[in-house]
Amino acid sequence: MSDLDSIDLAILKTLQSDARITNSDLAAKVGLSASACSRRLDILERQGVVRGYHAHVSHKALDYKMIAIVHISLSGQFAKTLSEFEAAVKRCPNVLVCYLMSGEYDYILRVAARDLEDYERIHRDWLSALPHVVKINSSFALREIIDRPNVGL
Repeated sequence: MSDLDSIDLAILKTLQSDARITNSDLAAKVGLSASACSRRLDILERQGVVRGYHAHVSHKALDYKMIAIVHISLSGQFAKTLSEFEAAVKRCPNVLVCYLMSGEYDYILRVAARDLEDYERIHRDWLSALPHVVKINSSFALREIIDRPNVGL
């Protein structure tokens, strides 16, 4: 983040709160011309600082009422094992987040399900079919306390 100046941070902070803002309004908010703002935003996008523009949709509104936190252990830590697992988990439609971890488990997933029966189907058809999995440990969220789509700037 050391390469980001105060104007870059102002652009990012504004976009985090309103990703639908027009370039001219964004430029006015951060004190740039529209063309200078557009150039900076292009650079932030090319550098991967801005990874996309998304609507933060409620899973519950779509009838996904359960969130499972799933700990996965693999048969080994070889590069091929990890890459095969990662390629396969990306195809699982209910997996919202996947992290490679240090510690007891190799991966932690956040999985959305409509209900317990739906999670059982996801577990049977998707999670247990992932390559190199030797252990799956699932816990269910009782209540969401915070779900920040943005980092503090």
